[in-house]
Order: sequence, then C-alpha cells, then structure tokens
Amino acid sequence: MLVSLPPDSRDDEPRGARAHFLQVFLSQRSQMEALVNRRVGCRATAADLVQDLFLRFWRRPLVQVEELSTYLLRCAGNIAIDHLRSEGARLRHSEGWQPEEATGSEPQAALEAGNDLRHVEAALRALPERTRQIFLLNRIHGRKYAEIAKAMGLSQSAVEKHMMRALEACKASLREPAPRTPGNAP
Repeated sequence: MLVSLPPDSRDDEPRGARAHFLQVFLSQRSQMEALVNRRVGCRATAADLVQDLFLRFWRRPLVQVEELSTYLLRCAGNIAIDHLRSEGARLRHSEGWQPEEATGSEPQAALEAGNDLRHVEAALRALPERTRQIFLLNRIHGRKYAEIAKAMGLSQSAVEKHMMRALEACKASLREPAPRTPGNAP
C-alpha cells in the first residue's frame, strides 16, 4: 500500500528511511538501467531516465511500500514507457511542422492517397461477402478475431485466414499500376 507523507513532514521521516531508500536504489540501479535500456534502446538515455527517477523520489517525501525494490523496478519500467510516448509525440509533432520541400507536393500526395483509397475500396468490393464482412468488423469496428469468430459461428483460425486474404488483396491493389486512361498517357 502506498502512503504519501505531507510535504511539511519531511523532518519527521524516520532517520534511516532516506539511507534505506538510497541503499535499495543503488542496489537496484543496474537492474533498472538494464530494464529501461531494453525498452528505449539506448544506454545513455536509460542512465538519464533512472537518474531522473532517483531525483523524483529524492525531492519528494518518501512513500511506504511493501517491497521497495519491486516498486522501483516497476517505476523504472513506467518511466521508460513515458519516455517512449513523449518521444513518439515529439516525433509526430516535428514531422507535422517540417516545411514542404516542394510547394506542389501536398496536392500530389492527396491525389495519390485518393487513388490508393479507390484501389483498396475496389479490392474490398471484389472480396467474397464473408471475407469483406470480417475485414470490416475487425478494421472498422475494432472487433477482435475471437469476437468475430463467435458472432459468425467460425473458428478463430478461419477468421484469421479471411483476414489474411483481405489484407493481401488490399496490398495487391496498391502494388498494381494505375489503369491507363486516355488523358494520362506517358
């Protein structure tokens, strides 16, 4: 059970509480860094994140937990996940703010995306009804394979096979060259 002490009771902490925290933290540091490194893929970032974790705990009143070492490992895993989320958001944000290299590329990209969408729609319309229905239930309505299987009276394996067929049809429709029309000759 987690209990935070009020901020003004820092002086009332038991004398050995900070020393115990420091001892446990230092004994778990290498494990925490290894855990974070596995998740973020960079030793230096892992070391920085574990150091930040230490500072977070050191600056606030100590909390009482059943097993401090396990709690610290869980916190290290959480800080790695938080880091990855913030990096992903930062990357998405920076990609959205990069200047266009060519002023005409945005309309061209929109046109190509529209063509791709038409190809995928045509491929889906050409699928057998059951395969199309399974695809739509999964990709549009967010149903899991097991839910679809139960609702349609199929095995989960059958649903997976239908999904593979539908996905392959969509991929194939994007690989096929665009049909030539009289106005778009090379």
